[in-house]
Amino acid sequence: MPQSKLFSPVTIPAKNGTGLQLRNRVVLPPMCQYSIIERNGVPTTWHLAHLGSMAHGGFSLVIAEATAVAAEGRISDRDAGLWNDEQVEAWKPITEYIRSHGAAAGVQLAHAGAKASTYGWLKELEEAGLSGSISVEDGGWETFTSAPSGLFDLKPATAMSREQIAESVQDWVAAAQRADAAGFDLIQIHAAHGYLIHQFLSPLTNQRTDEYGGSYENRTRYLREIIQAISAVWPADKPLGIRFSGEDWVEDGWGIADTVKLAGELYELGVRAFDLSSAGIGPFRGPTGPGYQVPLAQAVKQALPDDAFVTAVGSITDAIQAEHIVVSGQADGVSVGRAALGNPQWPNHAAQQLGAEKSHPPQYWRGRW
Repeated sequence: MPQSKLFSPVTIPAKNGTGLQLRNRVVLPPMCQYSIIERNGVPTTWHLAHLGSMAHGGFSLVIAEATAVAAEGRISDRDAGLWNDEQVEAWKPITEYIRSHGAAAGVQLAHAGAKASTYGWLKELEEAGLSGSISVEDGGWETFTSAPSGLFDLKPATAMSREQIAESVQDWVAAAQRADAAGFDLIQIHAAHGYLIHQFLSPLTNQRTDEYGGSYENRTRYLREIIQAISAVWPADKPLGIRFSGEDWVEDGWGIADTVKLAGELYELGVRAFDLSSAGIGPFRGPTGPGYQVPLAQAVKQALPDDAFVTAVGSITDAIQAEHIVVSGQADGVSVGRAALGNPQWPNHAAQQLGAEKSHPPQYWRGRW
């Protein structure tokens, strides 16, 4: 059988021209675990076991869950963070373990904005009647956003002042520096799913009348300031990535044409890894079905230089489907998330099906593939 392109190596370039070499093109996207019971943002042995199992399973790049750049930026009080040095020290053995099994370690830096201070989306919490915004009595905190908006069924958020925006940019910078100190090989800026950056980007949520609202140029200013500031401190040999909601799927919202334009601008600022998701503002109104977001990745890929690494995500569950996405040039790689929760060995099983080399640890040599 011809060599599988899905399981061919690839390099995500960095500013100095080297970059990050990946053993294949199957990426584990960030998935919130809501597992920090102490509510202090410090990752635990759960994160080591969860992310380590994905490295065992053959993923080439393992990206840790949405990790808050500030305590008030957490989606839930059980989220991970990178706003202090205790968290850095806890991440170090996790990144080291991921790399020891042949995968690269990435982290998604995030700020939830108006969607912060929630209970998260664990079934056990919902069954206990804990959903939506965390009550003040249970430790909830004030949330911030680009501008007041009633699009989220959560407690009201405070519109950020110019001074708070400037301070927030520095939070992103400090978190990027801590990510480097923790041993991460790549950072992915979370600009998707209705969280703070997306709240600035989308005209559905950004109702400001100053230099951060109104026009496309103004609504993208906050993100461009973050990328420029991070690029100044992020190591030149480590790639910088971003996750977009390529479409709000709402009339007069953020759309794929906006995403393609902004991706090109961020490429010029040094971003080289682009992951294309969608939605997050209001009820989901987009398409469904296998690979429903792949056209968004394809649109961005076609608009960027060849050395950009563009990944598709969303209902990619089958090896043949994933192989077709990269062979046909719709994307350079695939992000396989929910399917990996059910089967951390998804890449190795896909490699078996495609006749490619597997990446399981030697201890698993007797496994039935």
